[in-house]
Amino acid sequence: MTEHVWNYQPTAGRLAGADLTGYKVEATDGSIGKVDKHSDEVGDAYLVVDTGVWIFGKEVMLPASTVVSIDPDEEKVLVDLTKEQIKNAPEFHRDKHLGDPGYRDELGAYYSTPYGGPFA
Repeated sequence: MTEHVWNYQPTAGRLAGADLTGYKVEATDGSIGKVDKHSDEVGDAYLVVDTGVWIFGKEVMLPASTVVSIDPDEEKVLVDLTKEQIKNAPEFHRDKHLGDPGYRDELGAYYSTPYGGPFA
């Protein structure tokens, strides 16, 4: 079941309409980059994170369910994933994958597994 990965957890502290662009993103074991784009659409919420030099300047898409908390004062988003889990996720290419339902299914399945994420 992957439909729940595209919604924020009720405890994440998500404020509807808040702009997360530029917020720092922290994995359980350190910083992974900054939010470059995000969606709040119910059932299709996500973050696109610019990883900078961490994984050679690539972007990653994280389903909203991976967000543990959002701190507007610190402009920080905490996710319940390790850097390794994020690095091993299906590769994201903005031009190819942003509106691709097949990619969303693949990514949702990855983050729904015990290896990919905490949402099995």
